[in-house]
Parts: sequence; structure tokens; C-alpha cells
Amino acid sequence: MGTVTGRATLLPPTEKPRVILEHPDFYVVHKPALWLTHPVRARVDVPDLLTFMRRETGEADLAPPHRLDRETSGAQVLSRDREAAGRFFTLFKTHLVGKTYLALVHGSPDWERRTLDAPLGDLGLGGANRIAIRQGVVPDGRPAVTDFRVVARRAGHALIEAYPRSGRLHQIRAHLSHLGLPMVGDKIYGRDPGVFLRFMEEGQTPELTARLGLARQALHAARVAFPWAGAQVVAEVPLAPDLRAYWDALPDGV
Repeated sequence: MGTVTGRATLLPPTEKPRVILEHPDFYVVHKPALWLTHPVRARVDVPDLLTFMRRETGEADLAPPHRLDRETSGAQVLSRDREAAGRFFTLFKTHLVGKTYLALVHGSPDWERRTLDAPLGDLGLGGANRIAIRQGVVPDGRPAVTDFRVVARRAGHALIEAYPRSGRLHQIRAHLSHLGLPMVGDKIYGRDPGVFLRFMEEGQTPELTARLGLARQALHAARVAFPWAGAQVVAEVPLAPDLRAYWDALPDGV
């Protein structure tokens, strides 16, 4: 494949965001897959959660203290005013916000629980890597720790709970790839290293979706927890329908 030019054609989302928890200071919203967290100038054709929620609520001060990737579904927090935004900044900076994810992966590990402490950084272009943003375990990378737990196994796949203790770029996806457990639907860290470049050239074609198994990476932000006003806030979002359908369609047995 040659040099990537232009923009990939993206599939439209099939769901709209919905409020999971409303608090006077914040919302926890289910961000569907294929929605951006906030508007990005270069991708004006893609819907974003922040614009949608500002329009739905009439609250111009809504702001996201963290961000989910476009293809990742699940719990997204939005602060409702500047004071709340500042408090969330402190919570995230001091690592007091816990986020638990669910991932569908190819493979069935020989462990039930695993903590991976492995530094992550840019792999750099060259050799087998043709994607500039691809992260990997490198000796001089930034510290990265992820706790993993196998929730279920089925037909050569596993449903894995991931709890990142740090917040590195693509941390869960890169760590799972390092463990030999590529995520279903992942264009960068999945089983086929040529998929992402094909996606950038041709867009999300039916053939590409068939090769990947899903039109997006199988990563879902299932739970967010943090202290607020003397209490512990916990919000959970059930596994997204497309991921549940993929899992349910797998035959029984490991």
C-alpha cells in the first residue's frame, strides 16, 4: 500500500448518547461507539457527545474531564460548571478516578488474573510498523500498569476486565496485544497489521468489517468511580449491544 491520503469513510453511529447518572455537578453519559467525545475540527462529519449533550440540556458549560476514543463505548463523565471541572481536574491528576473496561479478545489466556507492569512508548516507523501512533512495550517507555481479570471464555475468545492504573495512550489495547490477546475489531493492535492502512485508504468497507469481526474495537468503559462531596460515586454501563451480540453469537466452549 502506498502513502495514505485523504480521510477514511466512517460508518454512522446507530445509537444516541443517554444519561446514566445525573448529579447537580456532573453527568455520567453512555457514549456510544463511533461518537467522538468532543468536536474535532478535522472530523466535522462525525457526531460528538459534547455538542449533543449541550444541545439536549442547554448547558453551555458542559465539559469532558476525560476522553473516550471514537470507537470505544461506555461511561463518559461531563462536568456541569467550571468549579466541577476544576475538581475533576484534581481527581484525575491525583489518580482518584477509577475506570474499569471490558474487552473482547482473540485467545484464551492461561491465567485468571494478571497485572502487567510494562512501559509503553512509540514503536517508531520502520520494519514491521507502518503506523506512526502505534504504541508498544519499550524499555525507555513511560510507566504503565494494567490489572486484568478473565470474566468469561468462549470459542477461542475471552471477555476480559481491564483496570488501568495509569493513563497511557492506547494502554489497554497495547498491553493486551503484548500479552498475545489482540482485541476483536482493533485496526491497530489486532491480528492483521495491514487493516489500519486499508481503513485509511478505503474506509470501513463491509469486507473490512468482515475481516475484523466488528466495525470497531471491542472496548467498553463499563464502570467509573470517584469520590465526590464525601461520598463514593459509582456508575456502571452494561456491555454495549454490538459487543454483547458478538459474544452471544460465539458457540459455547473454550
